Amino acid sequence: MATPGRLWVPDRRDMIWIDFSPQSGNEMKDEQPMLVLSPKAFNERTNLVVGLPITQAQSNDTNPFAVRYRTPKGEVCYVLTQQPKSFDWRRRGARPHPWKHVAPAVFEAACEGLNGIISICA
Repeated sequence: MATPGRLWVPDRRDMIWIDFSPQSGNEMKDEQPMLVLSPKAFNERTNLVVGLPITQAQSNDTNPFAVRYRTPKGEVCYVLTQQPKSFDWRRRGARPHPWKHVAPAVFEAACEGLNGIISICA
């Protein structure tokens, strides 16, 4: 959240709300939660945020690219590692999600899942 005298900027491991529209094909649309992968310094300097969409769609239970986790309220969600996105977070009206962050283990699993698809790190 913003502190007095400072504007909020999303940071790595944050959960945010962001507008995914317009969409095409099987992409997500409308305002959805996103797991932020990029660090605050990058997000602030570029106005871009790199992240992964989060959904509660149960159809992802068998998706080998979805990282399953339970929210603080006990709901099941999925981080979709097969849909990395880069958005202008200011223009798309990004804002903090009430759950603030995902657990470190969920973040690590999401990064490993993405790495397994695009092999950034050996």
